[in-house]
Amino acid sequence: MVDLLSLDNLELQGLLKELGEPSFRAKQIFSWLHKGVDFSGMKNLPKGLIDKLSSSYIANPVKILETYTSKIDGTIKLLYLLPDNNIVEGVLMKYKYGNTLCVSTQVGCRMGCKFCASCLDGLIRNLTAGEILGQIVAVNKFLGGDLTNRAITNVVLMGSGEPLDNYDNVTKFFKLLEDKNGLNISMRNISLSTSGLCNNIYRLADEGYHITLTISLHSSSNEYRSSIMPINKKYPIEELMKAAKYYFDKTGRRVIFEYCMIEGVTDSEEQAKKLAEITKGFPTHINLIRLNKVKERDLNRASEDSIQNFLKVLEDNGASATIRRTLGSDIDGACGQLRRKYLSGGKNH
Repeated sequence: MVDLLSLDNLELQGLLKELGEPSFRAKQIFSWLHKGVDFSGMKNLPKGLIDKLSSSYIANPVKILETYTSKIDGTIKLLYLLPDNNIVEGVLMKYKYGNTLCVSTQVGCRMGCKFCASCLDGLIRNLTAGEILGQIVAVNKFLGGDLTNRAITNVVLMGSGEPLDNYDNVTKFFKLLEDKNGLNISMRNISLSTSGLCNNIYRLADEGYHITLTISLHSSSNEYRSSIMPINKKYPIEELMKAAKYYFDKTGRRVIFEYCMIEGVTDSEEQAKKLAEITKGFPTHINLIRLNKVKERDLNRASEDSIQNFLKVLEDNGASATIRRTLGSDIDGACGQLRRKYLSGGKNH
């Protein structure tokens, strides 16, 4: 069954034409879908049309299955149920300026990064544009928001999956999300985190997607990066930096580099100096991340002294950098951790 949330207004008009229905209904359906309303609640549609739609199509492809609230910082971790009974997860982070929702783009992931729980089962499938959008629609409704007063102000594609490995669905999601008849969230309020698929970084730039590009770098050495991020063997750091600069030149958007602090792997002063050097030449910022321990991996978080020293070395060498605040550590906040725990039967938190 097709999830209607994946369709834009023109596609809905085409579908209605096939069903022998007037095209003006498309705008009504589009609005209901983006409010998170199921077919039975679409009050201004005739019963005959509702019957046609409900027999062959899905209105809301994402259902909130479980929520877990951090006792430390109020961060909410969510598990979502998809139409085929697959499960993905997300994180709602509350800030003074508004609510940011971290969404997933794939069930699983095939990038094989050694510090991430999402990769442990490999890639199961891509999410549709509607399933990516559906996470936001579901949480917006859950928080009491609507299309006029949104409860979600910012979106980050940093959940399970590699967004640029699902390029077509992700970019269609961008267009649906910023539609003025829907949630109307600007691309400038969207961040996308990639492990470094350079070919699609170029595509993003050339096709005019002016999002905040966040690159998971995690090492300034090709040798070390390849050992924890296999994608580096295809797109080494030198190629990644060229793509990042190209993105800035085309969009004018500063590029963010994510850098995970792993004891004995990424936390040396030598790596810090090299990191400062390779990110020079165009506007960049480095986010240092305290590693969230994944029990199936043998990687450990760098010490706090090591992290602070790494930051000082970066700043002394002219780099813009901060240590990212750790959120949701008591609710399996890292990508893929909660899903695995749920599927293995450890549902209680």
